[in-house]
Amino acid sequence: MSLLDAASEHDALELLHDLGCTDGLPVVIPTADRVARMVLATGYEPDLVLGEMGPMYGSATVEKVATAAVMAGCIPDHAPVVVAAVRAVCQPEFDLTEMQATTHCTAPLMIVCGPARHACGQIASGFGALGPGHRANASIGRALRLAMINIGGARPGSSDMALHGHPGKFTYCVAEDEENSPFPGLHTTFGYEPDQSAVIITGAEAPHSTFFTGDRDDPNSVESLLNVIALVMANPGSNNVHIRGGSITVIMNPDHAEVIRRAGLTREDVQAELASRATISVGTMRRINPTFFVQGVDTDDKGRFSDAADEDLVHVLKDPSRVLVLQAGGSGLYTMVMPSWCAGPHRNAIVHSEIELDQVCEIPGMAR
Repeated sequence: MSLLDAASEHDALELLHDLGCTDGLPVVIPTADRVARMVLATGYEPDLVLGEMGPMYGSATVEKVATAAVMAGCIPDHAPVVVAAVRAVCQPEFDLTEMQATTHCTAPLMIVCGPARHACGQIASGFGALGPGHRANASIGRALRLAMINIGGARPGSSDMALHGHPGKFTYCVAEDEENSPFPGLHTTFGYEPDQSAVIITGAEAPHSTFFTGDRDDPNSVESLLNVIALVMANPGSNNVHIRGGSITVIMNPDHAEVIRRAGLTREDVQAELASRATISVGTMRRINPTFFVQGVDTDDKGRFSDAADEDLVHVLKDPSRVLVLQAGGSGLYTMVMPSWCAGPHRNAIVHSEIELDQVCEIPGMAR
């Protein structure tokens, strides 16, 4: 990895901005000493390749990823999560090249599960967990983005073709509120043991607010809650409706999760109910986007759209497992729904990677 020279940290920052190596915000200057300490925190050799990052297919070595982590403001405790996140998005199923190059606003949504939520810098899962004020969330998510910029080569308007983007392209990281959730850890649905840690990543839009005021003591509230979430999932303007497949993330606040708990529903029950209820009529599709619609994609059971009746319903997702359901955030009125891109060879696959806490090394002379 080549080194840059500058007379001062101020000059170094300006140089990094001029070279397009930042996300537009100031970064921590990745001096050789700072990067070496971050590499040590990973427990790996600096030249170990974690994968290739498109669209420029740069090799994501530990040293390069550590550089991104330093620039993002990470501390050594964050290193295992950053390494796992890079490994996840480098999996072929994530279609990183296509995702970086699409005109859609998709960004990697990182969900941290298991003991690493606390062991790696207290990654927030409560009030405002997707917003500012949480160092670990902000720094870890930003490290992945800076790696995608500087290793993957994504540059707005040339290789990153998102028409508008969204703020999650700066950082998009949240921890699951597993201790208070009615569901087992999200990572256990992907084959991990409860005491393991993992990062789950899917390409997602910004959160869509889903307002629900029902009485959680009313046994009928669960029907209303599921219905309103399904309606947001079936937003007529989303890629999930027009292209279908993909994935949809549902982050329930504690009050809404309590409605699910009192109804005795499992995560699998919620996934199945939402997949069943998230529908849109063929007639609506014909009215809002007739050209795309008629060119068409198959409906669930009626063949081509041109053969379907207006009252026929199209399911946004056929596979309930593509609805990621978890609890995070503060108590109140809102659940968040994140639609997705749905395209690419693997149709917006959900990927995951273990966070290896036993691999990390202590940094001599540094506070944890």
